[in-house]
Amino acid sequence: MIYNDPELVHTLQQVLEVLGTFAFAISGIRHAAAKHFDWFGGYVCGVAVAIGGGTIRDLILGVAPFWTTDIRYLLFTGLALILTVAFRKAMKQLDNAWFVFDTLGLAFFTIAGMQKTLELGHPFWLAIVMGCMTGVAGGVIRDVILNNVPVIFHKEIYAIASIAGGFIYWALYVLGFSLPTVAISTFLVICLTRFIAVYYHITLPILHDEEEKNDEKNC
Repeated sequence: MIYNDPELVHTLQQVLEVLGTFAFAISGIRHAAAKHFDWFGGYVCGVAVAIGGGTIRDLILGVAPFWTTDIRYLLFTGLALILTVAFRKAMKQLDNAWFVFDTLGLAFFTIAGMQKTLELGHPFWLAIVMGCMTGVAGGVIRDVILNNVPVIFHKEIYAIASIAGGFIYWALYVLGFSLPTVAISTFLVICLTRFIAVYYHITLPILHDEEEKNDEKNC
């Protein structure tokens, strides 16, 4: 335990996982709606995004997946589906709504993943890896279900934002900041990194093979 108030740590962990579940569920359901899935398909997609990363993290860490001991996570995904259906016209006008919720889910789950890893006594480098996995793996599962190339492999700054937040968490902890300050600062760094990268179209360099280069020269 890296902080001396276990009750605060536990409360923060639950809040982050609930908020992350809700945000990611809405993101997944919005993507499913764009593919014209039915309600059940939308719920499955929402669940996959909401619990996928955390499930992989917990299995690697050797603990029971967080949602298997608390039904609230499945219920919150159902609530996300109801709200998405009820306010679909309002969300339709917000073309970037899924992007906002996806970013919020990424930030919440990155912090939750790091905190849980550290709570189990693992080092910071592993916490950063587990935080990133918690934040991005659900999106990969979602994209596979929707038959899309996962976003983290070809498009926006996504996993890098999570990793950047992880290092900020580490740095602020070393400097002795309180847990709420560390969590809020990490959340802001992840969100701002992704928002700025998307707004200014900042991406990582794209890999090209030799055949593509030769084709471009021939053209």
